[in-house]
Amino acid sequence: MTAAATPETPRPVSAPPPAAAPRRTPWGRWWYGPVPRARIAWLRIIGYGFLPFDMLLLTSSSMAHARLPADLYQPVRLARWLHLPAPTPGAMYTLLVVTVAAGLVAATGRVLPRLTGYAAACGYLWWVTISMSYGKVDHDHLALIIALFVLPSVGRARVDDERGCEASAWSVRCIQVSVVAAYFLSAWAKVRIGGFPAWPNGATVQWALARRGTPFGRMFIGYPLVLKISQWFMLLAEATSPALLFLRGRPLYALVLFFAGFHAVTYALMTIHFLPHAIWLAAFLPLERLTGLLPGRVRALLAPASGRPASGEPVPVGPVSEEPAKG
Repeated sequence: MTAAATPETPRPVSAPPPAAAPRRTPWGRWWYGPVPRARIAWLRIIGYGFLPFDMLLLTSSSMAHARLPADLYQPVRLARWLHLPAPTPGAMYTLLVVTVAAGLVAATGRVLPRLTGYAAACGYLWWVTISMSYGKVDHDHLALIIALFVLPSVGRARVDDERGCEASAWSVRCIQVSVVAAYFLSAWAKVRIGGFPAWPNGATVQWALARRGTPFGRMFIGYPLVLKISQWFMLLAEATSPALLFLRGRPLYALVLFFAGFHAVTYALMTIHFLPHAIWLAAFLPLERLTGLLPGRVRALLAPASGRPASGEPVPVGPVSEEPAKG
């Protein structure tokens, strides 16, 4: 007589071990090492808050150009590629209102941050392209344009969001590279056009002081040796600016302070400012630490009530570990 068959007890199915964190090359870790999304929120406040100031004061020539005869419009290469027409007052007023409004909405990070951010970026690019299609191109707007196009890519970001995010890292790195590129390419242009060592041994700063120097700056016109030393110092600083991308901690903050001081001294001597560029030195700083200094009411105003990512938003990731995760 055989024993009745008994059903086998199902074995518990163990969960598969978590996947190992992706291993990145040093170059990949440099580009995508997670950055708090709070830093993106602060950079948006800086960038979008600066837009009205820039459009109404620094690049207001776009509005003045709209009143000139159309045959004076000599579009720069980008404007020719995009087939941008000669400006008209109605078009420029509309562009101004739409761009500023989109930027202010995008600065909050609450309502359609990508749509409003890209609208502000495209509107500003059109605006500044018109401004520079009448004979003068300013290189100090490079970082601002790049920042406006990369900041929306992160999606929603709040000043109290400390989660690391690879998308935030990529956006911050793009801004940092554009800041350094403006410095380094400026040094290259000096050498390519002015010659080396002809440019640092020339009288460029002396001419600038005579043309638009402040009373304080004109005091140095009679000291050509001091001005030549300053030109060598300027060229060396711009040529070594890529160090900003690789320093960390106090050495980095000291170098950022140096370049900020350089712009302050330039303005004090010649009333030449680089504000559209200089504000993005903030991308090298841990701006997320500012959140803890805010009063409670201000923090509540800047941060939405919900701490969860919005539907369709990428979930941020923590720092990428070089060791496989243990089961």
